[in-house]
Amino acid sequence: MSGSGTDKTKTGKTIEGPVVVLVEPQLGENIGMAARAMGNFGLTRLRIVNPRDGWPNLSAQRAAAGADHILDRVELFDTVQEAVADCALLFATTARAHDQAKPVVAPEAAVKEMGGQIAGGGTVGILFGRERYGLQNEEVALADRIITYPVNPGFASLNLAQAVLLLGYEWFKLATQGALPFAMPERSERASQHQMQAFFDNLVRELDKVEFLRPAEKRDTMLVNLRNIFTRMEPTKQDMHTLHGVVMAIAEGRKGPAKGGVLDGAQATRLRALLAEQGAGADPSQSSSVRGLARLLRRNPTDAERILWKALTSDRRFAGQFKRQTPVGRHIPDFVSFVHRIAIEIVNADESEAIANDRAARSAWLAARDYRVVELQAAAIEADLVDVLDGLAERVG
Repeated sequence: MSGSGTDKTKTGKTIEGPVVVLVEPQLGENIGMAARAMGNFGLTRLRIVNPRDGWPNLSAQRAAAGADHILDRVELFDTVQEAVADCALLFATTARAHDQAKPVVAPEAAVKEMGGQIAGGGTVGILFGRERYGLQNEEVALADRIITYPVNPGFASLNLAQAVLLLGYEWFKLATQGALPFAMPERSERASQHQMQAFFDNLVRELDKVEFLRPAEKRDTMLVNLRNIFTRMEPTKQDMHTLHGVVMAIAEGRKGPAKGGVLDGAQATRLRALLAEQGAGADPSQSSSVRGLARLLRRNPTDAERILWKALTSDRRFAGQFKRQTPVGRHIPDFVSFVHRIAIEIVNADESEAIANDRAARSAWLAARDYRVVELQAAAIEADLVDVLDGLAERVG
């Protein structure tokens, strides 16, 4: 199992960087935490000059929190001169001026200069002093530049590991162009206007039932304010499906599960468009959004669906043979008879292109699996149900 912020399954980044030189560190814990800070930002080369408590150090290993690859390669030296002998460019970190005529740079400027030197094949070193009193004058004198941090001048003392971490951060930011290790994935594309409208219609319908939009003279203003709340959110398709579910759950909690409610034609068209878009290529057994929309359609049939369903369940020619809004593979036809392998699709007036495309794909999929697809016009069902049923009986027979 990965620890806090550490995922052992991921490949870490190791970037050729400066050498960190700790001058006579006093506590093993500080060495370990400095190594941990180096590991955070891809630094691997650690040199230690005359550690007070000797080396190896169990306290350092415990404090390193997994940065063993750095501690295992530590180089030990007796003097600072020996530790930095191969450095073409050397920096000394200090909060004090040391009264030396030497360029003073901030961490950000320092790492830029380090990058150029390292790119040319040179070795760059950074000196970090003792916990108690830092670097001595003669040690600072060895350096080409002084690095100091923009800290509170009245309280400038940094913990050794903190000082290493700040330099490491600036180095890694430069080396990786500030790239973040991860971003929040975009799980759904932005909701379309008709999805927004379908949700808003659903919301307003339920608010009207509880007489929320009062008084009448303020209704239009309240609706504008409500709409602006959701448009400012820039919701995704998944957001819209979730909000649909929230509104319906609240409504059902007030009046009990919806049974035989009726959507008007425009509302049914929008809801079918939502299902067509969300369900394209999706397996309804795996997609909670598709199942939720299909359930919403099943609970709220259109006039044509309600009329036809009542006939299919009561007419002895069809009773018990059809199911409504039931998945067939990864598709959900309006009605299906598994016995006769017939799928019925109701075509509503003024349907969108998304609905038509979805129906065509569904029909092709069903036909390829030996289902006969029967398309019935909603207007025909409402105008002459007997004729529609007689035609359907011929196909079933």
